[in-house]
Amino acid sequence: MSTPKNLLVELFVEELPPKALKKLGESFASTLAASLKASGLAAADAAVTPFASPRRLAVHVTGVAARAADKAVQQKLMPVAVALTADGQPTPALLKKLASVGADASVVPSLKRQPDGKAEALFLDSVVAGASLQEGLQKALDEALARLPIPKVMSYQLADGWTSVNFVRPAHGLVALHGADVVPVATLGLVAGRTTTGHRFEAANPTVTLRDADSYADQLVGEGAVIPGFDARRAEIVRQLAAAAARQGLKPIDDEALLDEVCALVERPNVLTCQFEPEFLEVPQECLILTMKANQKYFPLLDAQGKLTNKFLIVSNIRPEDPSAVIGGNERVVRPRLADAKFFFDQDRKKTLESRVAGLAKVVYHGRLGTQGERTERVRALTHLIVRQLGEHQAASVQSHDELQMLAHKADQAALLAKTDLLTDMVGEFPELQGIMGGYYARFEGLRDGVAIAIEDHYKPRFAGDALPRNHTGTVVALADKLETLVGLFGIGQLPTGDKDPFALRRHALGVIRILVEKNLPLDLPELLRSAAPVFGGLIEDPTPKLLPFFADRLAVSLREQGYSAQEVDAVLALAPTRLGEVPRRLAAVRAFAGLPEAASLAAANKRIGNILKKAEGEVEAKVNTALLQEAAEQALFEALGTVQPEADRLFEQGDHAGSLKALAALKTPVDAFFDDVMVNAEDAQLRANRLGLLKTLHEAMNRVADLSRLAA
Repeated sequence: MSTPKNLLVELFVEELPPKALKKLGESFASTLAASLKASGLAAADAAVTPFASPRRLAVHVTGVAARAADKAVQQKLMPVAVALTADGQPTPALLKKLASVGADASVVPSLKRQPDGKAEALFLDSVVAGASLQEGLQKALDEALARLPIPKVMSYQLADGWTSVNFVRPAHGLVALHGADVVPVATLGLVAGRTTTGHRFEAANPTVTLRDADSYADQLVGEGAVIPGFDARRAEIVRQLAAAAARQGLKPIDDEALLDEVCALVERPNVLTCQFEPEFLEVPQECLILTMKANQKYFPLLDAQGKLTNKFLIVSNIRPEDPSAVIGGNERVVRPRLADAKFFFDQDRKKTLESRVAGLAKVVYHGRLGTQGERTERVRALTHLIVRQLGEHQAASVQSHDELQMLAHKADQAALLAKTDLLTDMVGEFPELQGIMGGYYARFEGLRDGVAIAIEDHYKPRFAGDALPRNHTGTVVALADKLETLVGLFGIGQLPTGDKDPFALRRHALGVIRILVEKNLPLDLPELLRSAAPVFGGLIEDPTPKLLPFFADRLAVSLREQGYSAQEVDAVLALAPTRLGEVPRRLAAVRAFAGLPEAASLAAANKRIGNILKKAEGEVEAKVNTALLQEAAEQALFEALGTVQPEADRLFEQGDHAGSLKALAALKTPVDAFFDDVMVNAEDAQLRANRLGLLKTLHEAMNRVADLSRLAA
C-alpha cells in the first residue's frame, strides 16, 4: 500500500457573504474531512486545517491514503428455513437474494449459519474493496458542498452557456492535491487542477501554481498576497489594530463580531488611521460608534476613560506606498454618515419626550395586546404594584413612606417616557439605540438624572452577562417592563416552543430572575405574577400557573450554568422558594451542609422519613404527645429536637441558612438510634400516629432551607 500523503482541496469563488464566511469555512473543512475518515481514506486522528478567505474555501488534511484498505463485511441474507430446502438445497428466494448482492449459487456451501433471535439465519462473508482517493474525495466534496450552511443560493450559467448550477456564489477554480499529485475530481462544472488565484491587485503572480498540498498557505502569502487562514488573518488584524491604536495612545473598540466580519472582507489586511471633525463628538458616542461599525465596518478609537475620540481605524484590503488616498476616501465616506447622525440628534431634541407619548397610541405592539400606548399604561400600573409590594415587604433600602412615594413618582415618570424614543429619528435609523437615546434626550430636557438613567436602563439586562439597572427607579421599571411582556404573552398563549422564542421570553424571564436575585429584592414572585394579570383588564387569562414552572426551569438552568450541581439546585428549588433573592444563600447553605460528616446520614434519613410519611394513611400532623413516647430512642430524639429546632429556626429567621442547617447536624445520632430501635408503624394506632407526628415535626424542621432528601445518593 502506498504511503499516505497530505491532501489540499480549494474551491475558488466570487466574494462570499462576509457574515457567513467563518461558518462556511468550518463546515466545508469538517464535512469533507469527516467523509474521508468515514471512508477509511484518512485516520480518525488526522489533523484538519480549514482555510477561508473572501474568495476561497479550502481544507488541508494530513495522512490521506491513495486507496482505503479492503474491509471484511458480513451480510445477513435470510432465515435458514426460507433459504434452504429440506435437503439443504438453495431456494429460489435465496438465489434471488444472492444475485442482488453480486453472488451466485457457488457461494452457498461457504454461507455461515448463525443464531439470529429465535431462529437461524444465513450470512455471507465478503471483502469490500477500499475506495480509491478519487472516488472517496469526489463523494466527500459533493457532501461538503451539499451541507454548507448557505444563507441563500444563486443560480448561474457555466461556461458552456447552457448548463445552470446553484451555489452560494459563482465558482471559478478547483484545486485538489494529494501530496504533489492532482486528484481529478470535479464539481460545479470545474475539474481540479493545481493553480489558484491570488489577491485581485497585489499578487506577485495573479495565478499561483501550487507545488504540493503543504505549500498552499506559504505560496498564497508569498506569491498571492493572501492570508488564506481565517484565524491567522484575524490575528493579524488584531495585531495591527493594537499597534495602530497604541501609536495614538488610544484603544480600539472591543467587538468580536465586527472583527469576524472585517476578517471576511479582506485577504491582505492593512490597518490605517483616519479621523473626523471634532464637532461630531457633540452627538452621543453610542450613535457615532454604531454608525461607524454597522455602516462602514470601522473601529472607533477610545481614550483611557472609554470616551470616543475623533480618530478611527480602517482595515484596508490593499497596501499602497502612499495610503493618503485610501485614508482620505474613507474620511469622506464617513462624514455624511456622521452628519446624518448629528441631524437626527438635533431634530429629535426639537420635541420633548412627553410630547411623543400620544404618538405611542398609533404604534401597534401586538394584535391582541394593543398599542405601545396601552402597553405603557400597563407598565406604569405595574411599577406602582412593585413599589407597593416593596413597601409591604419592607425593602431595606426603601423603608420610609417618603422614599416609597418618591420612588413611585420617579418610576411612573420613567415608565411613561420609556418607550417614546421609539418615535425618534435616531432610533428609527438605529433600533439598537432604544432606551439609550431616551436617556440622552431626558437628560437634555433637564429631567432628574435618576429618571433619565431609568429610561436608559429599563431594557437591562439585554443579554446574558449584561449589567443590571443602576438605580432603584430603573430596577422597578425594568422589572415592570419584563413582567408586562411575560404576563401578557403567556396570558394569550404565546409560549416559547422548542428552539423558537420570537419574543425572547426566556431572556425576559432570566432578566427578571437576575434582578430579583442579584438585587436581593424582597418580592414574592407568585404574588407579583398574580397581581400583574388584572392590569390587562380582561385581555388575558391569569398565566401564573404556566409562568411559575417556566421561571423555575429558567432559574434551574441558570444556577447549573453558574456551577451549582443538579442535586444542590434540585434540593433548593424543590421547596419552590417564592423570594428568589434567598436562593443564593440557600444554595450556599446546602453546599456547606453537604460537606459535613453528618450530611449523608441525615439526607438518607430525611428521604426515608419522606417515604414513610407518603405511605401513611390520612394527613399526618406535626404534633407529639409526650405521654406516648415509650422507647428511650424516641424520647431522646424528641428532646434533641426540642433543643435543636428552636436554634435552627432562629438562625433561619435571621437569614443564616448555613447556620440553620449546621445546627441540624446534632440530630444525626438520635435519628440513627430512632430508626435502629423504634418501630414506627406500631400496631397501636395512637402510638403509630404519635411516632408519625414526631417524624413529621422532624421533617419540617429539617426541610426549611432545602429538601435534604434530594442530597441522598
